[in-house]
Amino acid sequence: MSKTPIFFLQSPLLPGFGLSFGFSVFYLSLVILFPLSALLLYVSDMSWAQYWQAISDPRVVQSYKVTISGAFYSTVIALLIGLLIAWIITRYDFPGRRLVDALVDLPFALPTSVAGLTLATLLVPNGWLGQYFEAAGIKMAYAYPGLVIAMVFTSLPFVVRTVQPVLQSLGSEYEEAARTLGAKKWQSFVYVVLPSLAPALITGASQSFVRSLGEFGAVIMIAGNIPYKTEVSSLMIFVRLQEFNYPAAAAIASVILLASLFLLFTLQVVQGRLFKWQRQGR
Repeated sequence: MSKTPIFFLQSPLLPGFGLSFGFSVFYLSLVILFPLSALLLYVSDMSWAQYWQAISDPRVVQSYKVTISGAFYSTVIALLIGLLIAWIITRYDFPGRRLVDALVDLPFALPTSVAGLTLATLLVPNGWLGQYFEAAGIKMAYAYPGLVIAMVFTSLPFVVRTVQPVLQSLGSEYEEAARTLGAKKWQSFVYVVLPSLAPALITGASQSFVRSLGEFGAVIMIAGNIPYKTEVSSLMIFVRLQEFNYPAAAAIASVILLASLFLLFTLQVVQGRLFKWQRQGR
């Protein structure tokens, strides 16, 4: 049995591996690890009783529930709409397709506060869209539905940009082969296309959910920020900062941070297993 070479002693495929690896580690440490470590060190100065009091306040606990439920509903909606948009962009050629493809990235380029203000303007009772919901007795802006819409708007690109490359590489020959064998359109999609898209859908949905957990700008502009109803966890951090209660703000931030890290780690494990199962299936 040959011994596995040590990572740093392997012959690099590209020149300059040591410099590029060192710069990558330096960048990650400076921009990500050091700030996160500073946050955890700040929280470590608190006693367990103080920390628990900060994160278990009834108003804060309700903000957790609002954030998680809003992120869940927005992820489901973004998953369905994102899959549909990715399918249309990939499988059909129509006038304006490049424009639609470019508009998918708009939430990345647009400040989230501007997005929230725009959505609020559209969905207020006398807005272009809000007037129709108001006539039906549905309140969108400054209510829980507006919160979900803001999360969908900011997280939708994660689903589209994750699923789109997989659809492009998959092609349509598998569907055509299934149809020649007598499968209907929905059968070829469910049994042929969907299993191949499963890893990308899980990745996109997870990224969308994590993005929604930390959304702030778009949400506060449209949700109304009603205590115990439309307050999200990121807003509670801002509220504690306005109260000059920095330890409590850091404690709430640490909860969101640990939840996001746990979800990302779980995503990596699930991705690895799905990739392994796919390779074994082939």
